[in-house]
Amino acid sequence: MSIVTILLNIFLPPLAVFLKHGLGTTFLVSLILTLIGWLPGVIHAFIVNK
Repeated sequence: MSIVTILLNIFLPPLAVFLKHGLGTTFLVSLILTLIGWLPGVIHAFIVNK
C-alpha cells in the first residue's frame, strides 16, 4: 500500500475505494459508511484496500 493510498484512506475513504475497485457495491458501502460516520468509512477503506 502506497503512502498516497494510506492518505486517501484516511481523508477521503470513498475516493480510495473507487480508485481501487471502481464504481460498484464496495464503493457504495464505503460512501454510506463515511456518511454515517468518518471512522467506519476509514476502517472499511483500510480493510478493502489491503
